[in-house]
Amino acid sequence: MTRRPLHILLVEDDEIDAEFIVRVFQHDDAQPLITVARNGVEALAVLRGMVGQATPLDPYIILTDINMPQMNGLEFLRELRQDPQLRQSIVFVLTSSALEEEKRAAYDQQVAGYLLKASVRANFSHLLNLIACYYEHIEFPP
Repeated sequence: MTRRPLHILLVEDDEIDAEFIVRVFQHDDAQPLITVARNGVEALAVLRGMVGQATPLDPYIILTDINMPQMNGLEFLRELRQDPQLRQSIVFVLTSSALEEEKRAAYDQQVAGYLLKASVRANFSHLLNLIACYYEHIEFPP
């Protein structure tokens, strides 16, 4: 059985970080589809089909930053988990914030992992491998 391409929703307000992440994924053999949202409000609009597509592309994984304008990553996670259609979304936090209270708050919202940008930048192949492993071996919610 061949899987459909993975769709990554990158929720990132920093244009340089977003461009870097998109470029790295474009050089990956799997070449997932990537949509970039600049904050939680934009991300929810994409996931709810309000931005250029009828429904989110399945399967998808969300990579979200914490510190963003308008709706930050923690506010986005709370809203996401309260939405019956989206609450099972698989989310990884990818942020520069190493604050313990933000880590705790993110895990309280059932994130799959909390990754620091500094660690990921040192060896981005680890993130690519993590996402590829997740996509290949995890059964996504229906």
